[in-house]
Amino acid sequence: MLVVGGLTTDAEIYDPATGQWSATGTLSTPRFSHIPVLLANGKVLVAGGYDDASFTSLITTEIYDPDTGAWSAAGDLSVARANHVATLLADGRVLVTGGFAGGPLNCAELYDPAPGL
Repeated sequence: MLVVGGLTTDAEIYDPATGQWSATGTLSTPRFSHIPVLLANGKVLVAGGYDDASFTSLITTEIYDPDTGAWSAAGDLSVARANHVATLLADGRVLVTGGFAGGPLNCAELYDPAPGL
């Protein structure tokens, strides 16, 4: 299990076999109310959320690679958003819908990890 962010740039992995937590990688942007999505390739996309200092919605995304334990930038959302929903689709893309950015959002967008694999 990967736990990431929450007013911090920290990320930790929980190993249920040992009952132990261990630190892994560091986000470039502290964020909360973001959405992590496990991608088909085993990497994890973290999209949007709120900035911890200004409480403004974020447009940025990051990808976690469990093989290296590192985070990298993954392109921006078309709309900054927090408290949204993200769903992995059967074709490997991620559907990002709704959320808030100074008010409720009624838009959706697709993230395609294929170019960034």
